[in-house]
Order: sequence, then structure tokens, then C-alpha cells
Amino acid sequence: MSEPRQASGQPPAARGSAASGGNGLARDEGFAGASTRHLNEGGLNLKPSGRVSASSDATQPDGASVESPVFACREVSVFYGAKQALKDVALDVGPRQVLAMIGPSGCGKSTFLRCLNRMNDTIPGARVTGRIDLHGRDIHDASVDVAQLRARIGMVFQKPNPFPKSIYDNVAYGPRIHNLTRSRAQLDEIVCSSLTRAGLWEEVKDRLSSPGTGLSGGQQQRLCIARTIAVQPEVILMDEPCSALDPIATARIEDLIDELRESYAIVIVTHSMQQAARVSQRTAYFHLGELIEVGNTDRVFTNPRHRLTEDYITGRFG
Repeated sequence: MSEPRQASGQPPAARGSAASGGNGLARDEGFAGASTRHLNEGGLNLKPSGRVSASSDATQPDGASVESPVFACREVSVFYGAKQALKDVALDVGPRQVLAMIGPSGCGKSTFLRCLNRMNDTIPGARVTGRIDLHGRDIHDASVDVAQLRARIGMVFQKPNPFPKSIYDNVAYGPRIHNLTRSRAQLDEIVCSSLTRAGLWEEVKDRLSSPGTGLSGGQQQRLCIARTIAVQPEVILMDEPCSALDPIATARIEDLIDELRESYAIVIVTHSMQQAARVSQRTAYFHLGELIEVGNTDRVFTNPRHRLTEDYITGRFG
């Protein structure tokens, strides 16, 4: 275990690989059949409205570790004062895939998410132990520029938070402060391409000077996604990005997530198991600050290996 580091607001960590079974939870051999029956009886619609999740790579390890990870997290624990919020989480984030983190409220999903871009550094009294590597380099190394780190790891929050600026200036803000362009033409191209990739260009191209706060909720969230990808991040973190949106806006965001996966690693926190099943290739289940199970999404939902996972996805608690 590495030395504790002062940080602000880091989420609790999970314990080890699900495949290891090292969390002391007994496995019931009848889980697979019970889970499949429950799901097939309509308890959980994995792929509604004809939208099917991308097939997972059959060679991908079905556990906490993946090949050539973007993020490799080991023994990550988070403390707020004397209270431990995350407990020895070991989890990898793979390239060009969506990792969904599910679990009851207060289980440590968002805490772990905020560990990945050191947002907890802003919370007095928060302390993080363990190691989080981004492409093999510890993000807590003294030589790491936190501002540049957060440019490489974009964040989309639960509630849309456009700046009180024009639509254009919302997207242009990041490239400007990080000096990513040398001319107005380059900046215009970034704004146009970012809005296009976020599926918003056709809706706003004639009113780029209008306030971003004047858009609908779903449009504001897509504007925030455009603002995030404008600085060319390597990873996108999403903390319940659809919780405040209606079903139509949610469907657009989910389709966008599937498109963005071709270029970015994405980690999403969601309370919607249907959403996790639709958009992700791997799913991690957290409970009381521990990582209980992680693996291929289809396998986790149809054949969970732990009783707590089974109980949660079948609605027995949570």
C-alpha cells in the first residue's frame, strides 16, 4: 500500500477482481438460472427500443484487469477524515470501451470516478491511498500538472452546467485556455467539429451567439459533451449524465456515447441498469465502498457471480 496522499473528495475504492472471489461472498450455483429466468420474465429490459449494445471482444479478460489499459487502478482507498469511503479497489479502464459503474446510492461509484481526474483534491480532509496509473504513469506523481491532467480526462456531470456564455464560447473555452489553436479559423473548426460529434451542430449552427443556458436540458448536456471533447481528451468521465433528462434526450445521449466510444475510453456512473446494459461493454458493481464484481456486461447481467450483484440487478434491494 502506498503512502496516503492528501486529496479532496475522492470516492471509495473497490476490492480486487470479481474473478478472484476474494471478497468473502459465497457463490450460489443457482444464481445463473435464477437470474436468467428473472430477466427473461421482464424484470430487466437489456436492449429496449431496438438499440443493441456493441458486442464485447471475446478475448477481453472478464474481470478487473484488461489488456493495455488506459487506467490501471490498484488498492485505491479513499478516506474523508476518519471515515473510509472506498476500500482497496482494483479496476482497469480499457481503451475504446464503456465501463459502467452501478450500485446503490452512497456505494462509492462517484467517489471512484472523481479519483480518476483528481477532483477530490478540492475537498479538505480527503485522503487517497493506492495507485492510479494513466498509460502507466501515476496521476499523483509530483510532476503531474493537474490542469493538464483534467484536460486529458474530461468530465460530464449529472446536471448540465453550460457556462453563462454563448454556445460558441462554451465550446471554444477549453481550446482557448489550453492554447490549442493559433487562429480564429482553427478555433472555428474545433467548435464546428465538436458540436457535430456531439450531435448538436444542425440544431444550433444558426444561433452560435445565443446563450448556452437557453438550450433545452438535453441540448445543454450535449453542449457540455461538445465542450469536453473540444480539448481532445483521452478519457471521458460521466456522472449520471442522463438523470435529469427525458427519455428522448436520454436516447440521444446514449447513442452519442456509443459513437464516442470509437475514439475515447468512457467511464459512466448510472443508477439505470437498463442504461448500463445498453451502452457499456464492461460493468462494475459497487456496494458499501467495495468493488463486488466486474466483468463483461452481458455476463454480469445474465450470470452474476455474487449474491449482492444478483440481488441488486433483480431489484431485491437498491
